[in-house]
Amino acid sequence: MHKVSLLLITLLSIASAPILANDATLTDQMKSLDTAVFDAFNQCQQPEELERHASFFAEDVEFYHDNGGVTWDRDSMIANTQNNACGHFIRKLVEGTFNAHAIKDFGAITEGVHVFCQNKTNKCEGKADFVMIWRKVDNKWEITRVLSYGHRENN
Repeated sequence: MHKVSLLLITLLSIASAPILANDATLTDQMKSLDTAVFDAFNQCQQPEELERHASFFAEDVEFYHDNGGVTWDRDSMIANTQNNACGHFIRKLVEGTFNAHAIKDFGAITEGVHVFCQNKTNKCEGKADFVMIWRKVDNKWEITRVLSYGHRENN
């Protein structure tokens, strides 16, 4: 019986190895995209960086913010970003919190925790959870939904 259990455990481990490798590849790819989105966000007072930031979002993106409400399209979301964040805040991902999950025949879900730091004081006071839904179309990833919630002090 012990040999059968070991055999089953070994077979399951071998069968799940490609899945784990694919998850790691997806996580690396999505984390790289997350970094690119927020590198542009962190410099969005420059028009070309705001445009680059906008390019990651679908035209019909829905953005849900527990304190700010909902925006229903990219133009409104980017206008809010330009008016309220650009030049005022930068975003930093909290190390070890980022996760990515595949969505079959669609794209991926990313989630994590981030903090927002004031440019004037360098204080990182706002912490929040986030979820992003990414769609892959013709080898290009775009964000279709964003949830930013659980805003709290960064203790």
